[in-house]
Amino acid sequence: MAVTVMKRYELKYLLSGEQTEYLRERLKGHMEVDKYGKTSIASLYYDTPTFQLIRTSVEKPLFKEKIRLRSYGIATDESPVFLELKRKAYGIVYKRRVETTVPLVHKFFAGEGDICSPGQINREITTFRDYYKTLVPSCLIIYDRVAYFEPDGDLRLTIDENPRYRTNDLTLTKSMDGISLLDKGWTILEVKVQEAMPLWLAGILSGGNIRKSSFSKYGEAYRQQLLNARTV
Repeated sequence: MAVTVMKRYELKYLLSGEQTEYLRERLKGHMEVDKYGKTSIASLYYDTPTFQLIRTSVEKPLFKEKIRLRSYGIATDESPVFLELKRKAYGIVYKRRVETTVPLVHKFFAGEGDICSPGQINREITTFRDYYKTLVPSCLIIYDRVAYFEPDGDLRLTIDENPRYRTNDLTLTKSMDGISLLDKGWTILEVKVQEAMPLWLAGILSGGNIRKSSFSKYGEAYRQQLLNARTV
């Protein structure tokens, strides 16, 4: 099964509908949409029964970590999905990603064996699971993504439309429905770079009054759930 290791800076921005169109126009000639076009992505986050991981994350510590299972479209028991261990330390994102299947992930979180062949990535993911002891599905985040790449460069950029979540039917195999995280028309921009952002992109963002945000999809879903619980 495929294993991927990533280390990069990830910068996030919240865009209005007008800012989104502005950005798309000005990316022409600099970046291209990848071969997949618009893709619906679902990420199932695992957490402790007391939500220890997300409660720590929203406090914005210098180090934080999450684990999630990602699918592109609705998954089946046979289709590939991706278990991702994501850590952020001092602004740098480190991601370990393993291709697997839904049944194998169920067994893994039940404590039945490893998630991939022996090696450093397997040890890291298994150690994470064993450290937190009980990790269960806690929130499903869904969005429609358009990814851009820089030809002959390492710059990557994504625009996520209609971000939504649900805390019931926590499976990747049922539907892509959920509760909206943002007001209609707003999107989430992520800029992913190995080093510094290129000056031409910084100029475009500044010209559109697009400012960096610390927005987290899972964190916002957790916040909304707390607000809903308080008003019941």
